[in-house]
Parts: sequence; C-alpha cells; structure tokens
Amino acid sequence: MRNSGNSNKNNNKGENDFAEMEYMNITIVTSNEPYGISDSSNPFFYKRTPKFNLTLGGVHSGHVQRGLRDPICISRSGKGNCKDGYTKETSGPDSVRVLVATRAKPSKNFNSELDREFYDNFLEVLNRPEETGRFNFSTQFRYYREELFIANLSNTQLGGKPVVFDMDMSAGDFLSLFYLLKVPVEIIDLKAVIVSPTGWANAATIDVVYDLFHMMGRDDIPIGLGDMFALNQSEPGFPSAGDCKYAKAVPQGCGGFLDSDTLYGLARDLPRSPRRNTAENSVANGAPRDTDRPEIRQPLALEVWQNLTKSVNEVSKSKITVLTNGPLTSLAKIISSEVYIVGGHISREKSDKGNVFTVPLNAYAEFNMFLDPLAAKTVLESGLNITLIPLATQRKFSFQPMLNRLYSSAKTPEARFVKRLLARLQALHQNHRRYTHIDMVLGEILGAVFLGGDHASLKPKLRVEHIKVIAEENESKDGQILIDKLRGKQIKILERVDLRGCYVSFASRLDDKKQSAVIGSFEEQRKKWNTPPSSETSMLD
Repeated sequence: MRNSGNSNKNNNKGENDFAEMEYMNITIVTSNEPYGISDSSNPFFYKRTPKFNLTLGGVHSGHVQRGLRDPICISRSGKGNCKDGYTKETSGPDSVRVLVATRAKPSKNFNSELDREFYDNFLEVLNRPEETGRFNFSTQFRYYREELFIANLSNTQLGGKPVVFDMDMSAGDFLSLFYLLKVPVEIIDLKAVIVSPTGWANAATIDVVYDLFHMMGRDDIPIGLGDMFALNQSEPGFPSAGDCKYAKAVPQGCGGFLDSDTLYGLARDLPRSPRRNTAENSVANGAPRDTDRPEIRQPLALEVWQNLTKSVNEVSKSKITVLTNGPLTSLAKIISSEVYIVGGHISREKSDKGNVFTVPLNAYAEFNMFLDPLAAKTVLESGLNITLIPLATQRKFSFQPMLNRLYSSAKTPEARFVKRLLARLQALHQNHRRYTHIDMVLGEILGAVFLGGDHASLKPKLRVEHIKVIAEENESKDGQILIDKLRGKQIKILERVDLRGCYVSFASRLDDKKQSAVIGSFEEQRKKWNTPPSSETSMLD
C-alpha cells in the first residue's frame, strides 16, 4: 500500500505505487436470489422491520445458505449457485464507499521477468540485509542435532495391561498422560495415543504431545490424529470441511480453549521433539497425497490402531484397554474390548445438572458426550466392557489438596511442570470470572489414576447400571445419559473413590525417579546443543 510519490498526506485520490485505485460502493453479499422473498432463513428480515436499515429486494434480503449441502444452493449440474460471502458492487444503504485496487501496475523494470511492480518490490524488500532473520536451530546452536529417545525395555519384564489413551488435548489430558507414563510398564504398557480434535484444542497442538513424549524418553509411542468433525458432521464429498454444530459449544475460557492455551504457553518450557511423520498407508486411511512433501504427514488415528493390532499377538489384542478423556469420535470408529470413559453425566434430580453451560437449553449433558453424541451412543451402547467415570465423581476433586501434595515433593521435571501448570490454573480460577469452570480439568486425571493406581488406597466403589444415550440431532437433548433398566446397555459406573488416596497416588507417582524425564526442559536442550558432543554428559545417566 506504499505511496512514496505523493507528498500530500490527505491523499483523496487514493494514489498508490503498485495499483490503480478507485472508490466504489461495495458490500459483502449475505444472501442469495431471489431477493425480497423471506423463507425465515434470513435473520436480517426475519420480522417486518429489517435490521440495519437494509433494503427489501437488495442483496441482503434473500435466502441465507444453510449448510454445505443446502439444496437451494446446488443446481442440477451439481455446482453451487449461492453467493454468501461474495464481494459485489452495489449502491444505496446496502453498501459502503471503499477504496479498491482495481488493477496491479506493470513492472517499471523492462528487463525483469516479473510483470508486476509489486512482485519486484516484494522480492527486493525480502532480500534486504536489514532486519533479516537471525535464528533457526541449526544456526543458533552450534551443536544442534535431532535425536529420538527410545525406551530400552529389553531388561524389563513386560506383561502390563496394554493401553491406548484417547485424548482431546485439554490440560487435564496432559496431566493424565504424565501419570500413565510414570506407571511402571509392568502394570500399564502404553501402546499408543489417539488425539481427537473434536474437543478441547486445535489439531495443530498435537505437537505438544510429541514434546511430552520426548521429555519422558518415549519417542517410540505412536500418536494418531482423529477426525476433525463429529460422526456424520463432515462433508461426504470433501471430508476436510464439515459442520461444527457441537464443537462450537466449547467455551472460550471457563474450562475451554483459553485454558488449553494456558497449557500451550507453558509448553514451550518442554523440550522440543523431532516430529515423527509418515506416508505409510496414507491413501488407504483417507490422508491427502496432493502436497509437495507427502512423506511429511501426521499418522491418522485409525492407521495407528491398525498398525497396533497387527503388531500384538491375538491374546494381547483381545485385552487392549482404551482410556478416553475426550469425545468418543475415534473410539466409535475403532471399538475395543475394554473401555474406561472419563465423562458423561447421570442426573439424579433436576438440580443435578451437567456442564454444557454454553448451551443453556441442554442442562443435563456432559461435554465429552455432547461434542459427538452419535459416537457416544455408538460406544456406550455397543456392549463393550465399559467403566464410566461420570461428572459427579470428577467434581469432587479440587486444586489445593493436589497442590499441597505436589508442593511437598516435586523433585522430578515432570512433577515440577505439573505443579506449575496447576498453580497457574488455580490462580486463574480464583481471580478471573472467565475461568469459573476451569477446575473441570482436575477430574480428568481420575481415569488414569483409577486405571494405574493401587485400588487398596483408592477404595473405589462401582455400581452396575443399564443406560442409553440420546443422539437425536437436538441440541437441547443430545449427549444426555438416561437410566433404562429394560432396554439400556449394561455398564459399570465409578461412584466414588478415596480422594486423599488419589492425590497421594498422583503426586507420588509423578515424583518417582523411575521412568522419569530423560531431558527436563527446552533450557536443558539449549545447554546440550551448545556443548561439544565429546564433553557432553549423557542425558540418560
């Protein structure tokens, strides 16, 4: 937008070095022809008086597209004919006067291979030595190198319960993952992690899971990325697009995305791991192969599961346990033999409400069920051996007793990181209104502790119930769990545990020197990458 030739600060003509400029009356079209006919889809003209003084019969007064497969927007040829979001030149109160670049100016350098002036300028500016990029890992650190930390289990008596952890990358899920990695492999053998982007975090934050595994010396554990949308919510002809009907309920703050961002801010203290990408079986599992670097691809959840079941023997395969702390999207496509589900809510009375507070009409659902109700119904009514850890049991956890245990120990890098994260979340919970519900993350550790802890100290009490899940595409009911003694599926429900035993088990396990971090932080990596290999002390000692 440079205008170096015009010294007049009040540039009324909109002169520009790189484009021919013109004032136009334009608008962003929000509806479609025929204009002026209301079918209740248009919120601007839903009642007699139009909003914002818009004109009946103007470009904002027609049908508004409802979803990707809106039949009004698809012609017989299969091509779309709706114009929501188009920029259009128009007049009257439906438009605003805007300075528009109508044409790029040709290059002044006749010897240039580029035919636009802004092309030449763009490359010239990028190549200036001033303010140039200074750092990347290989130049910033003289002895930088990528390496993978693979656990040496050759002298370990394997035979622990094979477990797959299905998480949605909330802060509570990372606390649980730390715990699972600290339980001796003779008790729990964590085989894989599946990440569901239909819940608490953006899919790109899967990088933090890689960093956590690298810190703990377990770069051998595969990580699979699940579907972006809930069951039946993706576009059949274009799976990368879909409907966020349920995911839109995840709040900003209050136990939602902002709280996960608190974790990801602290996560830069974690050591940075090499990314483990693959192109194996990508076409068979629906991954795109139309990129310049098809070998750099995140393995998919179903792909990881298939590779896992191929690698274990038939006896182990029939005993794989899944611990899921998020929406059941991935699990509904996999279906295993034994499942521990952290989530769900069974109301005993009208005042016993769920936690989907962003959808006021739905008072009795829990987020993990609501975010993909069809997947929840598929899994919970599948007849699998299911143990449900409901919201009522999770709600009994609180920050301070857990922090008291961590403050009295916290000698390992992983214990210090967890203590810092919980302390930050507690401070937010106490001081900011938007973090009212952030204590939800604490209850998510209960599944990991119940799976890998000492039941003698946890003193769990379970009951058997017959339940059904509502999945009717009705946002006021979807995700609710009801008792149905006649037609419901039988599951086990964890009613209560000894809270003190849980706090002690979690804190003491994290502070155990066995299976501890092989590299504690990014700061340790910096020192390592600045030290010659000959004088470097092994991080494994």
